Parts: sequence; structure tokens; C-alpha cells
Amino acid sequence: MTYDCIIIGGGLSGLAAGIRLAHFGRKICILEKHSRLGGLNSHYTKKGFDIDSGLHAMTNFTSKSGPKSAPLAKLLRQLRIGYDELELREQNHSLIRFPGVSLKFTNDFEFLRTEIQNKFKDDFEGFIKLDNFLSNYDSLNLSSDFVSARKVVSEHIGSPLLTDMLFCPLMYYGSAVENDMDFAQFAIMYRSIFKEGFCRPAEGIVTLLDLLENRIAESGGEIRKNCGVRRIFSKNGIAEAVELESGETVSAKNILSSAGHIETLSLCENKPANFADIPRGQMAFVETVGILDSPLPGYESTIIFFNSSEKFHYRNPEGAIDGRSGVICCPNNFQFQPSDPRPAPMIRITVLANHQLWDKYPPDEYKTLKNGCSEKTLSIASEYTGVADLRGKVKLIDTFTPKTITRYTGHINGAVYGCPEKVKDGRTHLGNVFLCGTDQGFLGITGSMLSGISIANLHLLK
Repeated sequence: MTYDCIIIGGGLSGLAAGIRLAHFGRKICILEKHSRLGGLNSHYTKKGFDIDSGLHAMTNFTSKSGPKSAPLAKLLRQLRIGYDELELREQNHSLIRFPGVSLKFTNDFEFLRTEIQNKFKDDFEGFIKLDNFLSNYDSLNLSSDFVSARKVVSEHIGSPLLTDMLFCPLMYYGSAVENDMDFAQFAIMYRSIFKEGFCRPAEGIVTLLDLLENRIAESGGEIRKNCGVRRIFSKNGIAEAVELESGETVSAKNILSSAGHIETLSLCENKPANFADIPRGQMAFVETVGILDSPLPGYESTIIFFNSSEKFHYRNPEGAIDGRSGVICCPNNFQFQPSDPRPAPMIRITVLANHQLWDKYPPDEYKTLKNGCSEKTLSIASEYTGVADLRGKVKLIDTFTPKTITRYTGHINGAVYGCPEKVKDGRTHLGNVFLCGTDQGFLGITGSMLSGISIANLHLLK
């Protein structure tokens, strides 16, 4: 059997691409090496508790009556999914907390505007000019080169503190570059987080994954789980087939990979001449999930983006983790409806990690290091949530490290956001092999699905 397109990876971008292609009669097969779909944004069960992995929330919230041009509205039209099927619940509010100052934001952008006007009066006019510039910027241009976001923002805002506070959430939600971002990606995340905002399906990521899997089946597509790819065969610059880890060979006219740039090229028998020179991703994280005995008393923030040092540092740390900055999320603090099944009381704490250090530890020392980092991050969360006995409220701890990311996603170095140099048009050295997802460059849960759709539209639906 020869497929019109084999899709490597059953993450959000691969699933969205598969639906789009199947809608137009293409015979597609999604190959997922694990037993569950979702890739970086999936879910699992531990001791009876359901836990989402990956990003803490969906970005790009829009109401049902919101503009049809909004990314989420476009996405749902492309996938033929009804808005109500997602059962979206908005955030309460989130915080950016730096020494001496906090910025609170909601899904109403005017709230953040007022916060900045009150706390950064001298830079408010520059912020408004930056916001207007971003509103007219074509962040989805697939042919644009890297432009330093730090440089562009500094041309509008004079305060290093306000600049760092704006960058902190955007970097933690999508930057593969140390201490900077491509301005196009900055623009995408600025709109996704500040202009539109955070939400989640009422029952978590499983709602979205089930919808996507059902759409694939209804559209005639095929999904094969526990089905990893070992090799891509090619001849004269064109891929002809993939070899599975089982030894089976599957033929296809095209291949769309969400595995990552380096990871996809590593599968190719014939690699490009510059393969060794392509920068590898370095940005990795450790996250501790604490299941609590009860919700945090009096605590209503959905997400806190924190930084405790004088300057915000977003880079590969020298130690196992860098606890000076990070993300604290309480999945219970969304605007649930009375009939919604609530997630178990929990807290998620994410900090930067050094993948090289984590990778070298033998199993017994690795476990000890995980436990130590869990205790440290829970102590940090206790400070920022104001719950003095937080550790005493935790009845189950689970922690993922860069090694966990590599094991379950295949990302080299445990780099969640992939290579620092994105391939925006999705092209590779093979004429019929294309990239979508993390290393194509659209960010977040919504952005990942739009990436799969965009590359399918551009290269595979002509």
C-alpha cells in the first residue's frame, strides 16, 4: 500500500495536518511511537490521578462570538470542529512577578494596559506604540529571517525591567533561543498570551486529543500507535518509504514530520551536507507536579511567571536547574462551570534545566537529584503562592526532566522547543519531506495545530 502522505508523530500538529489532508481525500497514515497521542501535550494517569503534560494552558482564547479572523476560529473552521465541542474555560488571572513589582493580566487586554500604565508610566507610550506595531506585523510570513525581538522591543521601551517582564511568559511558552526570541515568534506569543489569553478544555487536553482522533477516523485517515519510525529511504532527492521499528516498510508519496528538524534528518539515509552544522536545541526544563490534599486556600491565580533575580536570565543553566525563574500553574484556577468535573487539586512548577547534567547521572543518583529538585521547586512555589505548609499538603509528587522529554518525544537534548533556527516553510533537503510543529515555528497548542494545517495547505493540497 502506498499512502499519499505518511505523518511522523501523533502530536497536535501531526493530527491537525492529518485531518486537513483526509478532508480532501488524501490517504494518510499517522505513525505514533507511543501508546498515547499528543506528543509534548498529552496526559497520563499516576496512582489514579489524571495529569496533563506539556503546556499548562491553551493560548489564543476567543469567545464563541469573537472575530472570525482569530487564530482559534480559523483553526476550528479548518478542522471542522464546533466551538462548543472544546468546552473552553477561561483563566481567572495570571501574574508576572519580579522583585518589587507584579503585572496582573486576564483575557481582557485592557487590564494589562492599565497595569502597565500605573506601574510603568514613563514607558506606557512606548508600550502602546509597540502594541500597535505588533498588531500590524505579519508574524505568519513563512519566508522571514530571524530578527532579534530584544532589539525591536528596546526601540520602543526604555525600561529593562518592563522588557524582561514582557519577555518572561513569552520565552517560557515558546523560545528555543537563549535570552532572545525571533521577533515573529515574539509577535505570535504576545498576541496569543496577552491579547487573547489562557484557557483550557473543561476536562483537560484529553478533550482536544479525543476530538482530533475522532476526526481522523471520521475522515478516513489511519493512526498507528506504538509504531516508531527507524529510517527514511530516499532516491535522487525524493523519499520513497519509511522503515518502522518493527522492520516493516511503508511507502508514501510524501512525508510530513512533526518529530523535529534534527530528529527528522537523523532518520534519513541520505543526510544534507550541512547536517552537522545545524544548531541543536538547548532549552530544557524540569517540572514537578504535586497532587494536593485540597485546593490552595485563598489562592486564585491560574499561572505565575516568576523571576527572583535583578535581571531575567533565560538560558541553559550551569547547575541541574535554575530556580531563579519559572512557571507555577494551578490547574484548578480556571472559570469552571458547576457541572464540570474538576481536576484533582494540584500545582505544577516548571524551571529551566541543564540537559547535559541530567543525562550523565546513573539511575540511583538521577532519582536522588529528581527528589532534591522537587523539594526545591515546591519550596519556591510555597513562597509565591503564600501557602506556608504547601509541602505538607502534597500527597503525590511526579517530576519530569530533560531525560523524560527525550524518552517520550524523541527531542534531542530534551529540548522542548526544538532547534533555535526554525524552518518556517517546512522544507527539507528531500523534495517531498516537510516539517510541521515545533521546528516549523508556530507556537503553543493552537499554533502547533495551525502549523500542521499551514504546511499541509502549502505543500500537500496543491
